[in-house]
Amino acid sequence: MIPLELKNKYYQALLNKDTEYEGLFYVGVKTTGVFCRPTCTARKPKIENCEFFETAEQALLASFRPCKRCRPLSHPAEISELVSTLVDAIEANPEKRWKDADFRALSIDASTVRRQFKKRFGMTFVAYARARRMGLAMGQIRAGNAVIDAQLAVGYDSSSGFRDAFSKIMGTAPTRATEDTILKAAWLDTRLGPMIAIANESGLLLLEFVDRRGLEREVERLRNKTKSGIIPGRTKPIDLIEKELEQYFQCGQKKFNTPIVMLGSDFQKSVWHELIKIPPGETRSYADIAKAIKQPSACRAVARANGANQLAVIIPCHRVINSDGELGGYGGGLTRKAWLINHGKIG
Repeated sequence: MIPLELKNKYYQALLNKDTEYEGLFYVGVKTTGVFCRPTCTARKPKIENCEFFETAEQALLASFRPCKRCRPLSHPAEISELVSTLVDAIEANPEKRWKDADFRALSIDASTVRRQFKKRFGMTFVAYARARRMGLAMGQIRAGNAVIDAQLAVGYDSSSGFRDAFSKIMGTAPTRATEDTILKAAWLDTRLGPMIAIANESGLLLLEFVDRRGLEREVERLRNKTKSGIIPGRTKPIDLIEKELEQYFQCGQKKFNTPIVMLGSDFQKSVWHELIKIPPGETRSYADIAKAIKQPSACRAVARANGANQLAVIIPCHRVINSDGELGGYGGGLTRKAWLINHGKIG
């Protein structure tokens, strides 16, 4: 039985279509017999017509059927058929430079494409296709091919146009490009909502919920700090963290083995290493962390380092709370923070 106070909170989240509550509850609508996720765009029922559940299974057992609009049995941001078709089209012909006429030939509205790609990947279709072409060019350059050959292979007649596009995406000129100047970014669906993972071939550099406040600035700082281009793609660390996150959200896996890269000052790294030592299901205060790193007066600096963590869940900054027992802050939202702390108690 869900307490009345929590029901009121869930109902407000339903009205606001709050992504922070994805995976935390489902609502059954008594007047229609369907159940939805918190972010469903359907017309909102009155609270007296709502029944709240912690899992989709509970809603099904209560005889509610899944909503066809928000598809509560799928991932919150499961890739649409349109996006899937166009991603396949890019992979089949990555050198292609798409224009509105190409969409009309497929009976697809260009504005719909832009909107759906922006929602899924955080970039438009054109930006996605361009990044994919530049990634292909980078592969050719790394393989020892001449820059002019890479330029022509990805459909650029103008050397200056290719150089400008390459530099904008990769952060460096084609002649200076190396394997170290590329990071891959992938969208990972989780129970608590989609996350973005950014990695090179050796380690994971960033893992965040996509609705985290200031994420775009965070990604840009990462690009500048590493002097790298960030393009859609996958690496072994991304494949590994995807599997480990699935295990974590299903059964509370205690340890992550995905190799990570900490980008920060020595002080920040000392804080992050201490966070990793906090046992699942337990919490520490900022003062506790400051004492543990033998800088007891550095509570505020610890809080800033905690907030600067770019590897959510893996480096469990969600396990740090205020000295008075209050949750404090969390970039992914306090609702997720509370859930993650409780989830750590599994097993």
